[in-house]
Amino acid sequence: MAAKYDAIIIGGGHNGLVTACYLARAKWKVLVLERRYLVGGACVTEENIFPGYKVSTCAYVNSLFNPQIIKDLRMADYGFALLERNPSSFTPFLDGRHLFMGPDAKMNLEQIAKFSKKDAENYPKYEKMLERVASVVEPTLHVTPPNIINPGITGAWSLLQLGNSFRKLGTELSEAIEVLTGPARTILDRWFESEELKGTLATDAIIGAFAAPSMPGTAYVLFHHVMGETNGKKGVWAYVRGGMGGISNALAAAAKDMGVEIRCDAEVAKIKVQGGAATGVVLSSGEEFDAAKVASGVDPRWTFERFLEPKDLPADFLTAVQRIGYESASMKINVALAAPPNFTALPGAGIGPQHHGTMHFCPDQDFIERGYDDAKYGMPSRDPIVEMTLPSALDPTVAPEGKYLASMFVQYAPYKLKTGTWDDANKNAFADRCFDIVEQYAPGFKASVIDRQMVSPLDLEKTFGLTGGNIFQGAMNLNQLFLFRPVVGYANYRTPIKNLYLCGSAAHPGGGVMGIAGYNAAREMLKWL
Repeated sequence: MAAKYDAIIIGGGHNGLVTACYLARAKWKVLVLERRYLVGGACVTEENIFPGYKVSTCAYVNSLFNPQIIKDLRMADYGFALLERNPSSFTPFLDGRHLFMGPDAKMNLEQIAKFSKKDAENYPKYEKMLERVASVVEPTLHVTPPNIINPGITGAWSLLQLGNSFRKLGTELSEAIEVLTGPARTILDRWFESEELKGTLATDAIIGAFAAPSMPGTAYVLFHHVMGETNGKKGVWAYVRGGMGGISNALAAAAKDMGVEIRCDAEVAKIKVQGGAATGVVLSSGEEFDAAKVASGVDPRWTFERFLEPKDLPADFLTAVQRIGYESASMKINVALAAPPNFTALPGAGIGPQHHGTMHFCPDQDFIERGYDDAKYGMPSRDPIVEMTLPSALDPTVAPEGKYLASMFVQYAPYKLKTGTWDDANKNAFADRCFDIVEQYAPGFKASVIDRQMVSPLDLEKTFGLTGGNIFQGAMNLNQLFLFRPVVGYANYRTPIKNLYLCGSAAHPGGGVMGIAGYNAAREMLKWL
């Protein structure tokens, strides 16, 4: 006879673990089923990549993880700690100049003024504009989006409140709408004249997106980088001590202390449905589990097209699910190093402030546009856009003594290639181009490489279950956000199948290591006790 639970969570990613924790706090009997050998989904630390190293295989930096969750679940008691990055970014240029950016407002003005005094004057105004927009947008992350087709009284009230909150922006409303829907390049060009500054800021507008800064929707991706907080400091990004798995491992430990059962190497093959309601799951091994409620932390393609039969779903809903876009063009490269990069723009053999944050290798916005031009025709960028971090600069626990760990997040590596596939030869050729770019700015970098791991979009799909290699479980385009995520009429974490919920990044508010989708889903599940 199948074991019986109050709730089963499919996928042990950070969102699924958050859902499990909050249900367990309400005294539910909860089972988490994770396909891989460890929990965390794409938010993991793996120690079998390079001997002696702790590698954040996919996600690599944090700011958006919700502080209320950290507090509620006492994550610090389970080893969770954030290491603030200051400066937060360093951009070297081939002419020998460099640009630091970070939480120090005085430093930002001094650094930007090296390239444009006008931009230095405008930058604080630009930040304040984004902060005012954030003051309206951030609260919506915690809201359950109403059913726009049949909102009912509750949904209509929710929409009215949302409208009233945006009205508070007054004359800045049009600017806020542009931030949420428009191209990053249009906004950056309006505010600034220095390409060095605009290029640095624009790289944050394309993280995980198959889009150029000149395309609508990229301003919203850029906007994410002023949201969130670290240790109570707004907009500050950090490394997680011991790697990003520190988030997932703390959540798993908290969950277990509350009685949650977690099974790894437990691949779900089917969601059981009876009388239009979810009743449990079946594993690939044939083992079955029953539950009053099931929550899926994996993406819609897995949930609705693999775990369910077409007959279980309304035809129009299934059609909408099949239209969800998973466009992606990101590659992650993890690198074991014998020495930190030594930049000609700021020489130094040891660790310096240039190694604390994200190192941008992007001279201007046109460089990004050209990289996208290649990708839109199905070719990996001939000149990739590389962002590199060196977590070992602030966290010595992730690398052996005297060694260093680097992480590259690279655009554009399209999931669908015009010719060939993402086999080892293509991965190595693309990685070589990335290393050649870093070598231009830091001669000797390639000679310092001990080993490397390339995670292509196809690897993200095969290993981590991210359809199309999309790190957000579905593109973060306007038509796939808030009221429309994952599809119209089902943005409230529920599905057409009774007692089946979504609790991962496929649901509002989408991708990024936030934990909020898991929190919101748990709240909705608990409403119906």
